[in-house]
Order: sequence, then structure tokens, then C-alpha cells
Amino acid sequence: MDLSITQLAKQYSLNVETLRYYERIGLIPEVPRRANGNRFYDEKLQKWIEMIVCLRHSGVEVKSLIEYVDLIKKGDETLEARKELLQEQERQLSEKKKSLDISINRLKHKINLYETGEIKNNKSYYEEYEIEKDILNKKA
Repeated sequence: MDLSITQLAKQYSLNVETLRYYERIGLIPEVPRRANGNRFYDEKLQKWIEMIVCLRHSGVEVKSLIEYVDLIKKGDETLEARKELLQEQERQLSEKKKSLDISINRLKHKINLYETGEIKNNKSYYEEYEIEKDILNKKA
């Protein structure tokens, strides 16, 4: 089913201007228009945009997306380069995930201290990190 730009933006939680921008910079192929000038997105374009949105949500920068799309346009001789670009993105995401996992575990530990009552009147909070209260209370 063909979608209007508004419908497509809503489907992917994007701003209409973002879709227009993606088209302007070449991330989205030129979008066909109806007789009244309105853009319409067929299923093929919708799948393309879904891929772009997925890559953006995974942290791929617009600059890298443009590079990726340019590689796709060049054909099969760029398969290895495309794969390498995606592998690098996967590596970066894995590093971010490790960092997030550490932060989540620290938060869970801290929440557990509150839930078990080990932190009362901030006493255990300072003791846990062996932070001297006078250091924390110093004025800059």
C-alpha cells in the first residue's frame, strides 16, 4: 500500500522534514509524486526507508549512511566495502553496549542498596565508595 509522506513519517516516528532532507541528500531515491505534487512511497521505498531508519537508530551517522548508499549504487563490486562498513558499526555498537551494561549493573547495585536498606541517611553511600565526607563537602 502506498503511503503519503505524513503517514510514512508517523509509521517511523520521523519528522516529515527529516524524510525530505534524506531525499535531498540522496539517502532516499527521488520519491515519485502524484498529479497533485504529493509524494507517495510504494512498498519498495518503504523498505528502503526502513533500512535507513534502522541504521540511523543504531547510531550510523548520516555521513556514513551517504557513503553506504553510494556504495550500494556502485553495485556488486562494493559488497566487501559495504560489509566492512557495517562490521565497523557493529563493533562500535558492541563497545557502547558493554559500556551501557556496566552502567546498568551499577544502577541495579545502587537500587538494591536502597531496597535492602543498606543506604540510610547517605551513610553507606559514602562508605561504599570510601569517600570522605569532608572531601564532598569542600567548597570549590
